[in-house]
Amino acid sequence: MTEKFDNKAIYLDTAPLIYYMEEAPIGFSFLKELFKKNEHGDFTFFTSAITLAEVLTLPFKMGNLKLVEQYEFFITRSPSLKLINVNPSIAKLSANLRSEYSLKLPDSIHLATALEVKVDFFLTNDLAFQKIKGLTIITPINV
Repeated sequence: MTEKFDNKAIYLDTAPLIYYMEEAPIGFSFLKELFKKNEHGDFTFFTSAITLAEVLTLPFKMGNLKLVEQYEFFITRSPSLKLINVNPSIAKLSANLRSEYSLKLPDSIHLATALEVKVDFFLTNDLAFQKIKGLTIITPINV
């Protein structure tokens, strides 16, 4: 089921990362298999630095410092995940996407980052992103 992702670049949106790390029932079996293949180096995940801010918010609020450390380690130290900082090119593309599709800023940054990196797939839970030109959207439940 996940062979089509071999040697590809996959953008990792915030929600699927949370679903995987916290073992949410939504598509967990697919995510477990996908993350295992990523861990083995079969493909590379890319994500924006804002993903870190998004995933850490609730664990900080709940005082769950162990989960904070797990997220931080995975996002900043995983050899098969490339963390992309927001640069002027991504910011400009983000603004363009916001104006064209009426997106929230975090969503437009994720999408602009994926387009800038030229990923093969965008892994998200947001089916509304299918309207974005230039991206192949996949979700944990519709693969």
